[in-house]
Amino acid sequence: MAIPESQLDTWSYQGSITQSSTTYNTIKKALESTGSDYAGKDYTVFLQGSYGNDTNIYSESDVDIVIQLNSCFYHDLESLPDDQKAAFKKAHSVATYCYFEFKKDVLALLEYTYGDSIKPGDKAIKIKASGSRRNADVLVTTEYRRYHKFLSIYDESHDTGICFHRADNTRVANYPKQHSANCTVKHQATNEWFKPMVRVLKNLRGKLMEDKMIEAGVAPSYYIEGLLYNVPNEKFGKSYDDSFVNCINWILEADRSKFLCANEQYYLLREGSPVTWRDAQCTEFLTAACDLWKQW
Repeated sequence: MAIPESQLDTWSYQGSITQSSTTYNTIKKALESTGSDYAGKDYTVFLQGSYGNDTNIYSESDVDIVIQLNSCFYHDLESLPDDQKAAFKKAHSVATYCYFEFKKDVLALLEYTYGDSIKPGDKAIKIKASGSRRNADVLVTTEYRRYHKFLSIYDESHDTGICFHRADNTRVANYPKQHSANCTVKHQATNEWFKPMVRVLKNLRGKLMEDKMIEAGVAPSYYIEGLLYNVPNEKFGKSYDDSFVNCINWILEADRSKFLCANEQYYLLREGSPVTWRDAQCTEFLTAACDLWKQW
């Protein structure tokens, strides 16, 4: 047996757009309040995650919002030779207002605005749903730069991402804008099959969890997007049945150690990193997906 096309088609539908949009705009307006302690600082508010990438499904309720401080940045100089590291340090001074001060001020603003609906989490500040407002995660970040060359501020090259600190003070750097842009290019290159297929796999994951075939947390949405991002464009199309079979079969036969995250800044499957998927979890998800397909 196989999962019928009608079920795959249902799974491909995008989740709530209106409520998510209203939630984002309401919280963005609050974050941009002129009464905040960071008013006047250089910062940007933008979307990331499933809703921001048009891959949200009905069972997902969170809206992921980033507020990024632009007036300071963290950096990675590991690729630079010693003379260029010295040139970088000579050209830049230490910021007096950076991540921790900014996060404290953002948290104070959100607590003032939303009261008991606010709960600081390991990564993001969580805002509990209320009325038409959906659950939201506000991730406080600064700019992050991974340098490839630094001769002077006028002669340098770097990749730009975001950076935040977890509750245990571990610093995490990622590249959501590259992720979003690359997924959009992939979607267009597959004749708009990519994002619906991401939603199919995310709904399939929900079914696997419901049937206790995998545990929660085995296949985060971000990594499902990354998994399909590596599949050749010609494997998508004709029908959801064809797309599912062709994509999964290709993934099963491929050398997955070479897969990249959709941002193309990290490998997808690596141990010991907060921004990569564990190979065993990927294998568990793929095995369960195949079992569900056969058992349907």
